[in-house]
Amino acid sequence: MRFDLTDLRLFLAVVDAGSITHGAADVGLSLAAASERLRDMEALGEVALLERGRRGVSPTEAGAALAHHARLILGQLRQMHGELGEYARGLRSTISILANTAAISEHLPEKLAHWMAANPQVDLQLKERQSVEIARSVAAGHAEIGILSAAAEMAGLTARPFATDGLVVIVGSGHPLARESSVRFADLACEHFIALAGGALQDHIDAQASRIGVRLKIRVRLRDFEAICRLAGAGAGIGIVPDTAARRAKRSCGIVVIGLADDWATRRLVVCTAQGADLPVHARNLLDHLTSA
Repeated sequence: MRFDLTDLRLFLAVVDAGSITHGAADVGLSLAAASERLRDMEALGEVALLERGRRGVSPTEAGAALAHHARLILGQLRQMHGELGEYARGLRSTISILANTAAISEHLPEKLAHWMAANPQVDLQLKERQSVEIARSVAAGHAEIGILSAAAEMAGLTARPFATDGLVVIVGSGHPLARESSVRFADLACEHFIALAGGALQDHIDAQASRIGVRLKIRVRLRDFEAICRLAGAGAGIGIVPDTAARRAKRSCGIVVIGLADDWATRRLVVCTAQGADLPVHARNLLDHLTSA
């Protein structure tokens, strides 16, 4: 049987995500193209590689064996590129990073700016994921560096402190909640929300709502925190955003910032790598930069 590198990357992405749709997106393939490749892989090997169910996919025994060998092959390939990059002038290298919404929107831009300017030969493949998915993917070797909540399961990972990320509620000055210093998420069930248009943070908030049996009343979904703050400040609804974003927009958007009392609203962010990972020199350098004071 002959599988190319795209086949192996796709199969690992699907296994790690537990979804053909998400796995296809991770490697830049359409769902139709990914499904056809997976069918061809199973036909070529004359063995079922994935068990397909209502809640996604999982590897069969043969699929788990393929995933194991694919990780070894792709890991060696990344290491080869990294080592060659240390010696070959002008050869570009790429570092794969998975991070949650707060890290990408509030912390990474400033952290990465000077480092990327000083390392013009290095590109970053940065993807937004929920913390649970980040932990699983980094431990499995699907990404070199992860930035996630310290509350996630850390088995198979080495973690270092990165930042503190707190979620807050934002409302307009005329809203009845504006007099409160803090609220619990369950007390917001009757409110109308200005929400994010997808992303790991909104998935996290939606999951907390489902956990307590609530479906959020969402008036509109927007793509950035400032836009959410502007609509909340005008009285269009309430929002939940990182504290750093709320404080930055407080004066210009006319919002009132209220503490969110639930434990899950205060998250300590960490930078993680797979235990025992032999990172290329540029990835090691970036890791040290991200965790420096």
